[in-house]
Amino acid sequence: MPTIRKSADLRNAYSEISEFCHKYREPVFITKNGAGDLAVMSIETYEEITGRRELYKLLEDGINDIKNGNILTEEEMDRSLDLM
Repeated sequence: MPTIRKSADLRNAYSEISEFCHKYREPVFITKNGAGDLAVMSIETYEEITGRRELYKLLEDGINDIKNGNILTEEEMDRSLDLM
């Protein structure tokens, strides 16, 4: 269940929100006038999420390469690595 706080809590309870984000590695959702407005999270959690998204993109690219026949034989790969 997500943690939801009012926008005023960013000013009045910043340390508490920060501690929660670091301790539980989860975002806190901030509302403005009763509606969702922001998601606040630690930098570590943000980097983990963006890193995972980048990995998924690379995996998707690789799967698409295989589906489209854009692959190298073992010999071609060995030659490519020898050039490095």
